[in-house]
Amino acid sequence: MRKVSREEILSGNPIKTMFLLSIPLMVSQLLQTLYNLADTFWLGHLPASESGSAVAGMQIAWPLIWFLIAFSFGFGMAGVALVSQYIGAGDRRKANFSASQVLSLAVIFGVLIAIIGIIFSPLFAKTITKDPEVVRNAVSYLKLVFLGMPFMFITAVFQSMLSAEGDTVTPMYVSLITVSLNIILDPFLIFGWWRFPKMGIRGAALATVVCQGIAAVIALYILFKGEKGIRVTLKDLVPDFSWMKKIFKIGFPAAIGNGTSAFGFLIVTGIIGRVRNAEVALAAYGIGDRIISLEFIIVDALSMAIATMIGQNLGADLTERVSEIAKKGLRIEILITIAESVLLFALRVPLFKLFIPGRADILAEGIKFVTIFMVGIPFFGIIGAISALFRGSGHNTQPMIVDIVRLWGLRIPLAFILSNKFGSAGIWWGMALSNVGAAVVALFFYFKGEWKKRVIEEKPQEKVVPVSIPPE
Repeated sequence: MRKVSREEILSGNPIKTMFLLSIPLMVSQLLQTLYNLADTFWLGHLPASESGSAVAGMQIAWPLIWFLIAFSFGFGMAGVALVSQYIGAGDRRKANFSASQVLSLAVIFGVLIAIIGIIFSPLFAKTITKDPEVVRNAVSYLKLVFLGMPFMFITAVFQSMLSAEGDTVTPMYVSLITVSLNIILDPFLIFGWWRFPKMGIRGAALATVVCQGIAAVIALYILFKGEKGIRVTLKDLVPDFSWMKKIFKIGFPAAIGNGTSAFGFLIVTGIIGRVRNAEVALAAYGIGDRIISLEFIIVDALSMAIATMIGQNLGADLTERVSEIAKKGLRIEILITIAESVLLFALRVPLFKLFIPGRADILAEGIKFVTIFMVGIPFFGIIGAISALFRGSGHNTQPMIVDIVRLWGLRIPLAFILSNKFGSAGIWWGMALSNVGAAVVALFFYFKGEWKKRVIEEKPQEKVVPVSIPPE
């Protein structure tokens, strides 16, 4: 694996370039997913009296965390669009300055969200479920994880900026180091192996914070050194309000879309937390969600690669190539998600047995969730590919609308209405059907074609020449 050059992105074989960019991202996503799975796996192997509430507690914690960070992450998407388009246009100075400003904004947001999260964690958890044991576990987890929020933001900016440059390999190696350490630390801190104290769910949270801190230190070192293409300087970190205004203008729709989506997921989790068998449903959803996240590794990585390619090619004013990338990327994502759904259906029973062997009730509910939800997975591939086109071009209003329709127009009403009649199964059907409806809306925006317009005014400064890609 290697860094993909600007010339390859602008003139190489689109499908090959897409996979060259996405394979390191897939490895990074796999590592991140393995870390989440490791948390769930080890908590699921606590004694039966503890495992259900611990897994359920972590499951309600993450929608709360995502709700608080989603709004600010939307502005990071503006940074990706600006950096990739300036690189495509050959303007390195503005690409580096954009990256520095996004990093500065990320640190500010990270500190603010850490403070808010630590103070309001108990109140947030109680709005999701009334189960006291689940709430206690969630609050223990949340307070520690929020301490590491600035680290999470720095690492996210690092990955986004280097991906916009075409370097998806360096973030992969950082993930390999820190996620591997996290997976190793988990059982020592959760069960109290060797000389470590038994911390339960707090041990999973502490392992996360320690490893995020290490990742942030590595990320800052690489960004300030500047040897990987993007260079951040202390001078450029000073907020420039005219530049911040530009970032906010481009990123505001994405921030609203992310924020409303995250709040929507929070509401859905609250609906699950109020069914008759809340602990069972939340734990089953938590395990199932992490198993399904394995499927989304390829989709998410390809989407990030598509966004980078769209951004750089628009920056270079190569509109015909942009259309070619879009069509091929959409077809690939649809085919991959169909194949993944079939595989998930075949493996759903042994996968759940692996994660929580001591709870037959959670196992049965989890199999039901995966069986129903897999209907909507191919449609999520459509949503992911089309959203990547718009985000790479810097047009975030359309993905915002798709997100709002998916969560607020479809998923929440369907989950609420169907849960009253069919219990947890109604929620799972509401989630699946919401992906189908949102994919229809995404396709409507795709055919309108507004993703073909760029957001920077500068004309390309460097001529693009065809490139011959060396064999791997």
